[in-house]
Amino acid sequence: MFWRMTGLSTTSPVETILDKENFTLEELLDEDEIIQECKALNNRLINFLRERTQVEQLVRYIVEEAPEDAEKGRTFKFPFIACEIFTCEVDIILKALVEDEELMNLLFSFLEPEHPHSALLAGYFSKVVVCLLLRKTVPLMNYIQSHQEIIKKLVDLIGITSIMEVLIRLIGADEHLYTSYVDSMQWLEDTDVLEMIVDKFSSTDCPEVHANAAEALCAITRYAPPGLAAKISSPSFIARLFRHALEDSRPNSVLVHSLSVCISLLDPKRQTSGTYYMYNRQSTHGPAASAKPETVEGMLESLGNLLKLLNVSAEVNVLLTTYGKLQPPLGKHRLKIIEFISVLMTVSSEAAEKELIRLGALRRILELFFEYPYNNFIHHHIEQIIDSCLESKNSSLIKHVLEDCLLVRKILDAEKNCALDSDPKNPTVPAEGRTAPRIGNVGHMTRIANKLIEKGTNNSFIESYLQGDSEWVEWHTDVLLKRNTLENVYQWACGRPTTLHDRGRDSDDEDYQDRDYDVAALANNLSQAFRYGIYENDDNDEGHGSLERDDEDVYFDDESAEVVISSLRLGDDQESGSLFTNSNWFAFEEERADQEQSTSAVASSPSPTTESAAGGGSGGGDDDVTSDKNDKDVVDAATSEVPESKPGPDDTVIGKSTEDLKPSESDKPPEWIEWRESVEPSGEPPIEPPPVTTVESAETSVSLSNGNLDDDIVPKVPPPSAATGKPDENDGKTDAGGGGPE
Repeated sequence: MFWRMTGLSTTSPVETILDKENFTLEELLDEDEIIQECKALNNRLINFLRERTQVEQLVRYIVEEAPEDAEKGRTFKFPFIACEIFTCEVDIILKALVEDEELMNLLFSFLEPEHPHSALLAGYFSKVVVCLLLRKTVPLMNYIQSHQEIIKKLVDLIGITSIMEVLIRLIGADEHLYTSYVDSMQWLEDTDVLEMIVDKFSSTDCPEVHANAAEALCAITRYAPPGLAAKISSPSFIARLFRHALEDSRPNSVLVHSLSVCISLLDPKRQTSGTYYMYNRQSTHGPAASAKPETVEGMLESLGNLLKLLNVSAEVNVLLTTYGKLQPPLGKHRLKIIEFISVLMTVSSEAAEKELIRLGALRRILELFFEYPYNNFIHHHIEQIIDSCLESKNSSLIKHVLEDCLLVRKILDAEKNCALDSDPKNPTVPAEGRTAPRIGNVGHMTRIANKLIEKGTNNSFIESYLQGDSEWVEWHTDVLLKRNTLENVYQWACGRPTTLHDRGRDSDDEDYQDRDYDVAALANNLSQAFRYGIYENDDNDEGHGSLERDDEDVYFDDESAEVVISSLRLGDDQESGSLFTNSNWFAFEEERADQEQSTSAVASSPSPTTESAAGGGSGGGDDDVTSDKNDKDVVDAATSEVPESKPGPDDTVIGKSTEDLKPSESDKPPEWIEWRESVEPSGEPPIEPPPVTTVESAETSVSLSNGNLDDDIVPKVPPPSAATGKPDENDGKTDAGGGGPE
């Protein structure tokens, strides 16, 4: 290889340093290629780095802050390179660290309260500990078990996100880690780590601490070991959590993040993460949440005090908006309470439903729906609450929503007055001096109304209630039906392909198993098509050798078939959709002949001119055209252009290029041409048509009159003469009647 040639090979800078008699660790850390050499397991480098002195210095770079007057390399580069060396997961280096207790004490000294905890070094510390936890689980857990004060130090620093990640991994929130090392991590269930985490809600006012504590508890609810899962869902733990959340002196972040933990307990699959929430588009139609009855009962004990906060807004100031002002704004805590109730309703707990009816929570929630017409977050959650009520098997809950909460009446009143009310007593007030804008919750009201009609088909009480309201019936007929027709995006003709209108979903991410064609069968057909040469390049000599190709050359997977279908289907009309629904639209060798007979434009049908010319010489009985060429030659002869020349007695020519060829309206159904062995030519001279020049080749016959094309194109190429090697003058004619030689 050229890089081994003299003068072209280059020595690694790391090797150059290692060749020195006296070199330092700092020289190696300052070299950019040290990480690549570690990953390549450079023996000389690994043997140097595994020494205790070097491992200790690497740990110090990670856990100790650089002096203020230190160079940038000491402050930034050396800690980074030291962390990367450990995370290269070189077993001998990790073993040198984890099996030395003094080095482990030095590593975890970063958690000491008097130690500075910069976010940069905390990230490096976290990466090293997680690497040890994954690669050296048993030795690390044994060390932490013998030094359980580490757990408390991690909880005290939970406000640092990197430390929180270490704590989550450590207490078993990593599902695979816990199942692989059950014995090593069993002792964590006997600690009071959960109590230490939840008490952070009351020990500090820092919102970051509250958010990270809630994130850790939510992770435990999803992947916790059995012991911790039973403890976190117990009524005593729930009561402790609500006690911190409902303290008057605590900031709103405590209530918001405590409710995030409760939501995760009710529905562990719901993606809640502190102040962040991912609104899944399928959450409305997702499966019902499942929670332990004792967990729900523990939450119901504090539900009354929680619902009182819906009447109080902590935001006493006025928030100016583009449409007016909010006095006061809804606030995060009230939004979180409504989200909590929406998840509580999905549990289908009869005790929770009765408690919500008794406390009048649904009535107050519906009032907030109309008081804040531009807050789509609250509209989303309230729509979920109403859906859960209508789907409930508890008839008293449905009756409460319709009769006590006056859901239908509120919708009709809002539809009558679509403009924002300018009453200064309302929380949402339009801007002065401008026309009041249209309220922004009409879309959610439309969906709720459609849900009522849908449930009314299976519920006699809902149907009778709606039919008994004449104003509702009139609004449904005059407004709702027309609105549904107008907003049906599948009927819009905005340039979308018509074949997409019949799709029941508007997402490109849906699986294609429920399409109107069988992708697996189509992929198989496409594979067979390329395998047997149905699609082949005429200029490629390997066309007939496709049977000898590897499977990967002709294999079409489902994704490839999907791309082909999409590109073809966009240009296809609805009437030709059967092409993609028929799983047998490719045939093998025996079926190909029949298919070509029915699909070839003009395979063997002679033109009227040819028939008249050949009819006069039908008694002559010209020889049949014979050839031992294969099908590819037939295709080449039928599709290639014939060079232009003058007609002569021995040759037949064509005067125009194939782009001028036009099929006649009198084309007859094609027939398949059979090739047979040549026979001796007859003794009679051939009869040539006087005014017409005819070109006959393998499969088409071209009739020309005065330089213009006429009718069918079936050129037939005569085989060369055995004596001269040139086409015989008499061999280029075929009896129009199909007769044999005389």
